[in-house]
Amino acid sequence: MANMRPLTVLTTSAATTAAAAIGSLTTSKSVMTWYPTLRKPSFTPPRAAFPIAWTALYADTAVTTAAAYDRLRSDGRDAEARALAGALGVNLTLNAGWSVVFFGAHRLGPAALLAAALTASSADLTRRTASASTPAGVALAPYPLWCAFATALSTQIWRLNR
Repeated sequence: MANMRPLTVLTTSAATTAAAAIGSLTTSKSVMTWYPTLRKPSFTPPRAAFPIAWTALYADTAVTTAAAYDRLRSDGRDAEARALAGALGVNLTLNAGWSVVFFGAHRLGPAALLAAALTASSADLTRRTASASTPAGVALAPYPLWCAFATALSTQIWRLNR
């Protein structure tokens, strides 16, 4: 991951920061008012775990996808680089969209479905990243795992609050 171009890292960092900002702005009020009123499963992490996990995952996503993108471009695999960039855009849209649907609109069922789509998208993003750079793919592997956990959590919250 040492041969990343600064512009690529800046671009992926800006994209992940935008998704994080949308999520944070949407979440900030509801996490203090509405979210505490929901019934949650026993495996719900403490509230402080979420910003720590998501900050690390967003940073990881920015760096690993930048490394993969630059590797694909340097190898002349431009179509795969464009597909990776598109997959990142879809992934970050789903990510921010989950916050809007869950915390903004309080729509638990659709949020659970969106979380499942985010998990699939994260797995695809990790696969694409690994095809360009095995170390970057390994580094990104916690992302779909966390999204799968978040899907289970979101689904259980929906089930408990119907």
